[in-house]
Amino acid sequence: MTELQSRRQIDEPADLAAAPGSASEPAPTGQTRSGMTAEALCAAVRDHLLYSIARPPVALTPEHYYRALSLAVRDRMQKRWMATTQDWLDLSNKVTCYLSAEFLMGPQLGNNLINLQIEEQAREALAALGQDLDEILACEEEPGLGNGGLGRLAACFLDSLATLERPSIGYGIRYEFGIFKQEIQDGWQVEKTDNWLAHGNPWEIEKPDASYLVNWGGHTEQYEDVTGRLRIRWVPQRVLKGLSYDTPVQGYGVNTCNTLTLWSARAVESFALEHFNTGDYYKAVDEEVVSETVSKVLYPNDEPEAGKRLRLLQQYFFVSCSLQDILHIHLNRVGLPLEALPDKWAIQLNDTHPSIAVAELMRLLIDEHQLSWDAAWSITVRTFAYTNHTLLPEALETWPLGMFGDALPRHLEIIYEINHRFLEEVRARFPGDDERVRRMSLIGEEGGKCVRMAHLATVGSHTVNGVAALHSELLKSSVLKDFYEMWPEKFGNVTNGVTPRRFLALSNPGLRGLLDETIGEGWLTDLERLRELEPYVDDPEFRQRWREVKRANKARLAEYVHATTGIELDPSWMFDVQVKRIHEYKRQHLMVLHIIALYRRLKVNPGLSIPPRVFIFGGKAAPGYFIAKRIIKLINAVAETVNSDPQVNRFLKVVFLPNFNVKNAHLVYPAANLSEQISTAGKEASGTGNMKFMINGALTIGTLDGANVEIRQEAGPENFFLFGLTEDQVEAVKRDGYHPASYLERDPELAAVLELIAEGTFTNGDTEVLRPLVDNLIHHDPFLVLADFRSYVDTQARVDATWRDRDTWTRMSILNTARSGKFSSDRAIAEYCEQIWNVWPMPVDLDRQLL
Repeated sequence: MTELQSRRQIDEPADLAAAPGSASEPAPTGQTRSGMTAEALCAAVRDHLLYSIARPPVALTPEHYYRALSLAVRDRMQKRWMATTQDWLDLSNKVTCYLSAEFLMGPQLGNNLINLQIEEQAREALAALGQDLDEILACEEEPGLGNGGLGRLAACFLDSLATLERPSIGYGIRYEFGIFKQEIQDGWQVEKTDNWLAHGNPWEIEKPDASYLVNWGGHTEQYEDVTGRLRIRWVPQRVLKGLSYDTPVQGYGVNTCNTLTLWSARAVESFALEHFNTGDYYKAVDEEVVSETVSKVLYPNDEPEAGKRLRLLQQYFFVSCSLQDILHIHLNRVGLPLEALPDKWAIQLNDTHPSIAVAELMRLLIDEHQLSWDAAWSITVRTFAYTNHTLLPEALETWPLGMFGDALPRHLEIIYEINHRFLEEVRARFPGDDERVRRMSLIGEEGGKCVRMAHLATVGSHTVNGVAALHSELLKSSVLKDFYEMWPEKFGNVTNGVTPRRFLALSNPGLRGLLDETIGEGWLTDLERLRELEPYVDDPEFRQRWREVKRANKARLAEYVHATTGIELDPSWMFDVQVKRIHEYKRQHLMVLHIIALYRRLKVNPGLSIPPRVFIFGGKAAPGYFIAKRIIKLINAVAETVNSDPQVNRFLKVVFLPNFNVKNAHLVYPAANLSEQISTAGKEASGTGNMKFMINGALTIGTLDGANVEIRQEAGPENFFLFGLTEDQVEAVKRDGYHPASYLERDPELAAVLELIAEGTFTNGDTEVLRPLVDNLIHHDPFLVLADFRSYVDTQARVDATWRDRDTWTRMSILNTARSGKFSSDRAIAEYCEQIWNVWPMPVDLDRQLL
């Protein structure tokens, strides 16, 4: 065993050494809380069933066993968790704080079993108790604390930070109700409440002593402090309290266990006795109800002003609690001066949602801790770094000036002062360029004055990065061009990544076993080692085993699809998959147009034979997104028509998988043969679903957009199905004047496809229900669906031809997995740590006395 392998083993103190025996034997004394053997886990589950769950044997259900096993696993993380925290406090190591409005963690039990390397022990322990681990894992309710790639990326990053032994804290919101549960009724998306906390959450620990007050509204006042200096005091209209809930984040094969802190809003005084005593019972609890609304639901509908105001309050609430917590630890636990804050903490802003942190840290340093402006600004800029996740102008958050000033009067004053000093710097650098000054101002003028949060984050951070090579270049040439020209040294790139522990080891155990047997087990923390698969691509026996793994994964997904939708799938068919947030720029409707083209060909030519293919969609549309909801309706309408037509369903089937989330993603990514990454070039920042498909051996059809560019480079152009306009070509088409109807004139098949939709072929003759979508494509088509249609359909013909050659397809599949090493979140986090944060490994010692 090498020194590195030895260090990566999870150490246990000598007095907790694993004892021999089976799960049916009693656990040795002292191992119920921390023993890693099957018998110790079995005893721990029994212990929690008796003392934590408190149900008699006759009343126990799989849900109770899930909770008992989860608590037993959490026990095994706790000493590592406390030792990790104590070590970085004692050693004064620098810590990463990742501020994100979303953390889409996914189910925790299976992931923690893998990271603790006790999956088989847990399976044996449950078997001794008459239970099946897979059935128990299925009981876990997924926390819907994110909407898609942004939140899932944050979760992957926490996993990698712990695995790489870098001390970190994730900070976010403990939404009582997560992203809605999606049901499909008559082809339409219906949003249902995601009450993920209905049965509690065994992974979190409430920390009532870690609470902070958060102001809102009101006004500011000037006063003189004891030294005669003029100061500003914020007199709020309302005060609420943030309560901490901490979750351990265990690294793989190491002792490091970091922290995810989520804030829940509470009233400062939850029960007004004076109102109760006078008979005003509603008023007695009114403050509690109003305060708890802040952390009630993820992303409230922000179309009405009340929704916008609540979303702003949510962002400020979790940012303020987080910064107060960091300052409290820094001053009172570590005992360092404020001037040392940038040396101890690296705070990353995950997109614009937490960018109010720039103004809030300034307020805390100036108003609460009495620092000078210059000292506070130096600390702020050196502490923050900003990740931009979007090129869409509408996704770069802005807040109406009046609303912002009413809600955060002190912060608006601070932003004005930041802007004044910043624009003086711009004028000095670019004299006479008033248009540049207007573009770069933190206060926007178009369509009413507003606060530009991306500008605030850029000015208040020492580093700005995009999340794919193309995205980072486009940031510098478009969205943040003026800032790049002023501070080129600030800008960099860190291409996103995904954790192979969850998205390969946990979700694809068949492939994990084949990889372990073929190249050894070290690939799980060194994904570049997958390149050792390349010599096997021409081995017929290995290719056959590869296909058997994929077919088993497809059969597993087919069972789920049948149970969920009633649609029967044949695992021998090609599984063509697009699962992601439903949005026009992601172009799910382009994929549907291809399906309709194939449908039409089969109807026009009954003797036509094509390779059988099932098209699988999944994703949620924002509740107020009119066109996206009609895309879902279109998918389901086409599915109903295709699946019920015996002339067509011999070759085509269409599935919309409701309520796509991390839990069912575990089934989807390993089963895909073809990954659809077909966004309009220049619109997708990176994508991470494309990476999850790649590491599981799916081939990609895609545009040169986001991380597709790097995926194609890594896999090799010959192992990627490229189509469509490039980003430069997209801009040229728009610049010259895009006329979507002209593409209908030149392409009779495209015209016929749209006509089938327009005349109600898929909607029982109803010509109105999908008319807005058809009109949008013919008259506007903002994301150039029609312009890319012919290239896409022709490339799909190449996909068919390649699929017919089984060995060629398998070879390409193996090479996609073999060359996916770059897209590990371990690589991404190492780059953040070494290039931006200066956060270094801190191996954790479990032998030290904690209490």
